Amino acid sequence: METLPYGSWPSPIDAALAAAHDGHPEFAGFVGDEVWWTEPRPAEGGRRTLLRRRVDGVVEPVLPAPWDVRSRVIEYGGQPWAGAVVAGEPLVVFVDFADQRLYRHTPGGDPRPLTPVSPVGGGLRWADPVLVQDRGEVWCVLEEFTGDGPSDVRRVLAAVPLDGSAAQDRDAVRELAPDRHRFLTGPRLAPDGRRAAWLAWDHPRMPWDGTELVLADVRDDGTLGGARTVAGGPDEAIAQVDWAHDGALLYASDRTGWWNLYRDGEPLCPREEEFGGPLWKLGHRWFAPLDSGLIAVVHGRGATALGILDPETAEVVDAAGPWTEFAPTLAVHGERVVGVGASPRSAHELVELDTRTGRARVIGAGHDDPVDPAYYPEPQIRTFTGPAGRDVHAHIYPPHHPACVAPGDELPPYVVWAHGGPTSRAPLVLDLAIAYFTSRGIGVAEVNYGGSTGYGREYRNRLREQWGVVDVEDCAAVAQALAGEGTADPDRLAIRGGSAGGWTAAASLAGTDVYACGTIVYPVLDLTGWGEGETHDFESQYLETLVGPLAEVPARYAERSPTEHADRVTAPFLLLQGLDDVICPPVQCERFLARMAGRRVPHAYIAFEGEGHGFRRAETMIRSLEAELSLYAQVFGLTPPGVSTLELSK
Repeated sequence: METLPYGSWPSPIDAALAAAHDGHPEFAGFVGDEVWWTEPRPAEGGRRTLLRRRVDGVVEPVLPAPWDVRSRVIEYGGQPWAGAVVAGEPLVVFVDFADQRLYRHTPGGDPRPLTPVSPVGGGLRWADPVLVQDRGEVWCVLEEFTGDGPSDVRRVLAAVPLDGSAAQDRDAVRELAPDRHRFLTGPRLAPDGRRAAWLAWDHPRMPWDGTELVLADVRDDGTLGGARTVAGGPDEAIAQVDWAHDGALLYASDRTGWWNLYRDGEPLCPREEEFGGPLWKLGHRWFAPLDSGLIAVVHGRGATALGILDPETAEVVDAAGPWTEFAPTLAVHGERVVGVGASPRSAHELVELDTRTGRARVIGAGHDDPVDPAYYPEPQIRTFTGPAGRDVHAHIYPPHHPACVAPGDELPPYVVWAHGGPTSRAPLVLDLAIAYFTSRGIGVAEVNYGGSTGYGREYRNRLREQWGVVDVEDCAAVAQALAGEGTADPDRLAIRGGSAGGWTAAASLAGTDVYACGTIVYPVLDLTGWGEGETHDFESQYLETLVGPLAEVPARYAERSPTEHADRVTAPFLLLQGLDDVICPPVQCERFLARMAGRRVPHAYIAFEGEGHGFRRAETMIRSLEAELSLYAQVFGLTPPGVSTLELSK
């Protein structure tokens, strides 16, 4: 063992390695007996490729670069592809990110467009497709811009002909039902094809606040008639709907305060844990019915497991294996279940469960340690006490190195990570960006502050009208507790976050004196501007619940905004922003920096061309991580080897 100060430990986990392993597989599905899914390619401009696992076990790309299988519906996207075997050959329809058109493709040929390009606003976008072969169509969500503003948009269920007749003709796209709601998911067809179900909601609710389960009849002419709400409402969030093979309607509702499963309105497995989650992307799946009547489920309280639910006994048997977290991606075929699992020692990988044998195995995106796993952090699951005695959940990653220790009298620096959303959760999985810091001697504390999902609706609702208060307090409570117990150096605490986490980081610098510095990534900084049209339609009224109605409490918007209180920010900071971000646009950063001008607070602003909300390109992530480490090195007095110095202006 070598004794070196915290922050100066040599590490084989550099920024390039962390960037190369950023992102994870999504949207798994079956095409015949084959498993298909999307996967990120940071080194290829951040595109997402579509992969297939053939029956012989060979994994190969379906489409070459530059095809990018990703939807922009509600900006966060959703299920971007659907496939089936037709005449013995795979047929897939997919959305390409560049033009958002829907394409038809048979491997070995060239993709053919099925939908036109619209010059209006954000154009025509598609998500959550379902192949309806007997009608020669693909049914999906159509997002159609009617003007140049971010909220000049309508969404409707639509049918696109598979013969390509709508490729240049918007009128050839059939609308399946009137656009009664602002937002909706793709249709789920009953086994007999005579009914369809989907979820819908309207401003100012978000899908985790309240959704409606809509049921309609499939008429002979292929339209959806008699649409009626059969479950859900303003205060009941239904996360997913599907059909059992006997025609029963299955859905996940939080009517009891927890997302539990229901069959035709009757609870299947009432528990104080979640069988659903926040619908940030259309097509997320937490359950999938099997032909046998069993149901594959992703469930848990905090961490999630992959299990098989027997509706007759309400018993759940979880898949055995090293995975401690499963993403909301499920697909079933016969007795096979495919999900995406990870653990603190392994990144997300495609897992197949055979329900006959109970055997689970990795079949795609398999984790392969890029360095000796002795450099990985050893996380701790902890619950801290916040203001008013409330619980605050967190994952603590102490500094860890197989060959280095710090002097016995030195306390380590720590960075508090605030996740995005804010209606989301930090999963307990291997993240090489965290290991990048911990292997150098900098601890990380991921805080699932009040408002996070995975702990029931009551915990989620703590953030109602309290954004910028509860999240800030909970992060500070964890940081101060770590310092108070002698785990962290109280003089070397930092905070960082992206998106909503960027807001929490900035609000923490403006509202507390806990942190010596902070990293703020594509953030919300000005609530009034964001609430008056500076963001996209999906979240344009999110602040009505997070902060309060703008028309009723305008002063609260100014009171909590870091931009309005730039004079309170005295700690050095790093601000990172994508110039193509339409969710948290660059104007928010520019306004904040204008207020900081002349205040002589050391800071750096790095804006990236071609990046949107959530960095995807390897070169962007490399520069961001190295800049962040340099900030901590300068503020905390660290000497990490091989890191160029970030220039901080005043």
